[in-house]
Amino acid sequence: MGGARVGRVSAAHLVALVCVAQVLVQIGAFFWPALLPGMMDRWALTNSEAGWITASFYGAYILAVPILVTLTDRTDAKHVYLGGVAATVLGHLVFAFLADGFWSAFVARALTGVGWAGTYMTGLKLLADHVDEKLMSRATAGHAASIGISGSLSFACADFIADGFGWRSAFLVAGVSAALAWLLVAAAVPGRTQALVQPTSHVALFDFRPVFRNRSAMAYAIAYCIHTLEMSALRGWGVAFLGFVALTTDTSEAPLSPAATLTVLGLTGTLASVFGNEVAIRIGRRRLITLAMAGSAICAMLLGVVGSQSYVFAVALMLIYGPIIWLDSSSLTAGTAGTAEPSRRGATLAVHSMLGYIGGFLGPLAMGWILDWRGGMSPAAWAAAFTTIAMLMLIALAAFLIMRPRALAGDRRGDEPSQSPG
Repeated sequence: MGGARVGRVSAAHLVALVCVAQVLVQIGAFFWPALLPGMMDRWALTNSEAGWITASFYGAYILAVPILVTLTDRTDAKHVYLGGVAATVLGHLVFAFLADGFWSAFVARALTGVGWAGTYMTGLKLLADHVDEKLMSRATAGHAASIGISGSLSFACADFIADGFGWRSAFLVAGVSAALAWLLVAAAVPGRTQALVQPTSHVALFDFRPVFRNRSAMAYAIAYCIHTLEMSALRGWGVAFLGFVALTTDTSEAPLSPAATLTVLGLTGTLASVFGNEVAIRIGRRRLITLAMAGSAICAMLLGVVGSQSYVFAVALMLIYGPIIWLDSSSLTAGTAGTAEPSRRGATLAVHSMLGYIGGFLGPLAMGWILDWRGGMSPAAWAAAFTTIAMLMLIALAAFLIMRPRALAGDRRGDEPSQSPG
């Protein structure tokens, strides 16, 4: 593993190639939530139905990720990655050419969820198979940034393409972009050599019981579950919420549209995630995560209680709320990976991802349910939805503090040194 060159390319060049591919394949990931208000009107969807379509992406991810990511411990991650990209292409094309209501949209989003499972963590594993430890820390940060940037730009791109050429064209462009990523990785990224293939051990590949017994890794993973629930709820319903506030407060002109707000939120959130991991090293990982979880719960409650009263205030609060949510994202994933048993790191990351996207599945679905339960979109319904998110985050924070996970080697003040996993 490692070295200055990987096949015909340098290790740094390989990192850049994979990051570019991730931007291309993930750029369409949030086209659906970006276009959600118009699609609800076009297909006469209830809030619950819209929530199910959004959640199908995460549900498919949950089912696929423990299989696909764990397979990379024994199979070339490049092959798994290319399969994930192909599923993404198919999902976008089904949406572009066949979607005409709830069920077709549900299936299309589920396909892209399988694609996400085959490209997100497997992209990181693809780098880990070829890049040495010195470069890997920067490769991880670059990989996270590429995912965050593409997810953020997804909102603005969807809005721009749909306004100019129609919503079907938006999903067609997303499919073509992902196809370009497939060609880039297939042609330029080397496969894993036999020397890098891990020998078969006595450990069953899909035995996750030791992972669930690792109290420290599970503390980080459980917190990540609710973290992703909150993040997906905000990304899935953020445009719809701001659109509601603009309509009910008669805001015809504003510096940032709902889609532009979610784009800025995602970009600043990506920076906050990278920054947060550096802060965690300096002040203590548990301390940073505790502050981020408490802060996001407060913001969610404020957004629900007073956010509906002013569009400008709602935008400002969301631009504060988003980076606080993202602040502990890298720290949670690093905590799980760093306290995992080394021989089970792939399986541990699979469980971490699966739990995270169980939260991602439930977040937008719960928001839709609550809105319908309270009689549709209204200030009281949005207050109930965001307050529920805040309460779940406080419960997760209490569980995290009770489980008291270990720090990582290199973390400084505020946490004790890392110990052996178990």
